[in-house]
Amino acid sequence: MTLATAPARPLRIGPIDLDVPVVLAPMAGITNTAFRRLCREYGAGLYVSEMITSRALVERNETTMRLIRHHESETPRSIQLYGVDPKTIAEAVRIIVAEDHADHIDLNFGCPVPKVTRRGGGAALPWKSKLFADIVDQAVKAAGAIPLTVKMRKGIDRDHLTFLDAGRAAEDAGAAAVALHARTASEFYSGHADWNAIGELKQAVTSIPVLGNGDIWSAEDAVRMMEQTDCDGVVVGRGCLGRPWLFGELAAAFGGPSMSSGTGPVVDATLGFVANAFRRHAQLLVEFFEDEDRGCRDIRKHVSWYFKGYPVGGDIRTGLATASSLAEIDDLLGQLDHDAPYPGADAEGQRGRSGHPKRTALPDKWLDSRDIESSASEMMRGAEIENSGG
Repeated sequence: MTLATAPARPLRIGPIDLDVPVVLAPMAGITNTAFRRLCREYGAGLYVSEMITSRALVERNETTMRLIRHHESETPRSIQLYGVDPKTIAEAVRIIVAEDHADHIDLNFGCPVPKVTRRGGGAALPWKSKLFADIVDQAVKAAGAIPLTVKMRKGIDRDHLTFLDAGRAAEDAGAAAVALHARTASEFYSGHADWNAIGELKQAVTSIPVLGNGDIWSAEDAVRMMEQTDCDGVVVGRGCLGRPWLFGELAAAFGGPSMSSGTGPVVDATLGFVANAFRRHAQLLVEFFEDEDRGCRDIRKHVSWYFKGYPVGGDIRTGLATASSLAEIDDLLGQLDHDAPYPGADAEGQRGRSGHPKRTALPDKWLDSRDIESSASEMMRGAEIENSGG
């Protein structure tokens, strides 16, 4: 593969200096410690946790407390928080700071999932502009010296855009950076991200970094996004599914360090290379869950992403998707032609969920006003799903 390159552009988020302007997007059930460690082994940047529900953190939910743990090799440590109540989010931030759980905190205002938006959470929340500003303001104050950033979408739909107002409000509240997934909630993950909106946000928010997210499937896409929008960095989500070495390619493209066993930029993705990455991921999951069966079950959802486009027969794919031990995985991977070359376009492009545009589920009369009625506060508590991670 031939990599696009760009001038070295380090990124500073508050006191955190990153060698390359690259952030791993939080993804439910994906960006646990195991996956973050794997991505970090190939490249550089900021690697964010799965979404952590603020109420679950304050209540010290067992699953949540496990998800906020970082491996000793992870630095800087990053946690994404989600919630709808300024006081609860601020308390969650204070816990993270007081107990030294992270070096960076991100707030999620981009979730388009109906069970969240129909209660006024996620991508629906910035429509209530004062509530949004209050959440960011109180979270920033609670974070103190820890940089706090905001990730959001363009808005609810094309007739109810919020990203420019929200970006300026986050900047005024003292956020260290803002990131925009350039789709509306109603678009979900369908169609093409509107990179022009990232450029608009960059022009509107001038004192802190603006990061772009959406449709970065390759290092070339990342370089092109930054050139087109003048954004300060990129946030990579679905593009790295089954391709953790994308962070090595991104590091090479932006002139930063690539850390794949000291061998330099990752570009020769033979089937053997992919098989080794898959096996490493499985091992890290076993370590994370402290349970071989559970780790091997968790890697199953990654099989189609890793081997997209490669000559891997149905029997082996099925075996990998049902294996319950590392020994089974080793036997199956040993049957592959490790010299099979990178298949090119067949292995590239979109991966992960996409779906179709759909009307965003919202509370009754949510769009009638940008203020929130006091009676709606209790209703919104249901947006804080019990467990973290999605």
